[in-house]
Amino acid sequence: MGQLCGRCMQLLRDFVAFVQKMSSDLVHSMKECLTLISKCSCLNQNSSKARQLYKPILQPHERVTAQEFLQHIETGFEMSPLGKDSVEALRTLAFSENPGLQQSAALYYLHMSQHMNVPLPVEHLEPFYALLRSADLEVQQMSSLSLVNFLLEGNIDKELVVQMGLLEPILDLLESEDPTVQCNSCACTMTLAVSESNREAIGAARGVTPLLSLANSYDPRVQQNAVGAIFNLTQSEKIQQVLCKEGALPVLALLLESPDSEVQYYSCAALSNVAANAQHHEAMLTPGNRFLLRTLISLLSSSVDKVSSQACVCLRNLATSVDIQAEMVAEDVLPKLCSLLASGSEDVRHASIALLWILSQHPHNQDILACAKLLQSLGMLLSVHKTDPVIVGHAACIIKNLSLSKNRERIIESPCVEGLLQTMLSTDVQEDSLHYVTSCLAELAKQEKIMLLVKRHIREVQAYLKNFLTHREVRFQQLGISTFCRLQEDPEFSLAFRKSQTAQLLEQIRQQTEETQELLRAAIYHKDS
Repeated sequence: MGQLCGRCMQLLRDFVAFVQKMSSDLVHSMKECLTLISKCSCLNQNSSKARQLYKPILQPHERVTAQEFLQHIETGFEMSPLGKDSVEALRTLAFSENPGLQQSAALYYLHMSQHMNVPLPVEHLEPFYALLRSADLEVQQMSSLSLVNFLLEGNIDKELVVQMGLLEPILDLLESEDPTVQCNSCACTMTLAVSESNREAIGAARGVTPLLSLANSYDPRVQQNAVGAIFNLTQSEKIQQVLCKEGALPVLALLLESPDSEVQYYSCAALSNVAANAQHHEAMLTPGNRFLLRTLISLLSSSVDKVSSQACVCLRNLATSVDIQAEMVAEDVLPKLCSLLASGSEDVRHASIALLWILSQHPHNQDILACAKLLQSLGMLLSVHKTDPVIVGHAACIIKNLSLSKNRERIIESPCVEGLLQTMLSTDVQEDSLHYVTSCLAELAKQEKIMLLVKRHIREVQAYLKNFLTHREVRFQQLGISTFCRLQEDPEFSLAFRKSQTAQLLEQIRQQTEETQELLRAAIYHKDS
């Protein structure tokens, strides 16, 4: 751990002076307080109110601890901040009723949280309970910020924080009137909510309601952290139920129109998680004449990649029925998706083509989707990203879905076939993606015009057949054989095959198959006997 910075050293010097003056100042203050109290007319009416005028008395052991603590810091305490002496001193200061002593403990925790690169011992979590419960605003601000820092840097086990009973004071601070405290407590809650057990604990402690309230905060920091915490909570199906019951859906839907892209992203991601559960679809889509659907479609045009990508994900999760898909297509979603396919962001490309794949599965949408612009985009996408398994697999499936009798010729005349062929002949394509490509080409091969396109790549097709016929998986061998059978019906291919090693490869497969059959017969006979 490094040396204390100049600012922290100055603060500590000021605190030394404060402790030195404490005794005389305390006596003087007490005299003033007693004089004021004796003159006040409320003395006999409400003694409890009068007690609030007293400043907390500095206990002798607290004064000694504070002095030793500061001396220890000045003589090199920063070299051993996690020892037994330090935790005892911090505990004494933190549980003091004197705000000045609590501030010193909170300040030191804040300094440690900004410079420490080792785990914080469990016993150092105890003082946080008193600091977070402090009535002093500065103590609340510093202690909540230091806890955020420790959590973000991984110095504290997140589940241990909850087990030590710190969740309750953290959630109580959500209802503070101070934006800084609100911001820090939201950040703590957001960070804690990354584990399932913590999410359930937050839900059980009724932490959802104040978070939803702070999601409408006018302070952008508070709003971002509150919505971020809600997003983490939506990763639990159980807490999704609580959120929906507490009215989270309309709050999140309205936040999609926020001018803050972070708030847009978190609210959209939260809605995506909820939309992954079909039981929530009716509640998400019925209110406001499809307000949510139209807003999500508008977000596809966002200039922020993660927002447009997350809007695609949410729409994909919602597109489970033919009616909803038809509404999406009717809302002119296609031009926006075509633009996203050309995005420089991989996440955006993947999310948009996955949504297109969903939309292409139902016949009602296929004629509209099989337009020149989309086919051009798919062909270009295959040519540029022919080794991307997500792009290749989804694009091939979309093209196959669109290859109805009335659309097949339009597809063959588009760049799609060229893109599929280039992908098929690439040596870096993953096996599953290659299977989708060949399946799509087999469907398109029912049209004569595709032969003319394939003939431009006779040499490459021979290489493709060789790779498939020598593949270790039977399904690829079968694809190679079926392709060979179809292509050899053409005289040019038949001649080329006779001059190649294809016939020898087929003979090897035949011999291997016969040997396998013999072994199977022997095994079955042995089993029966």
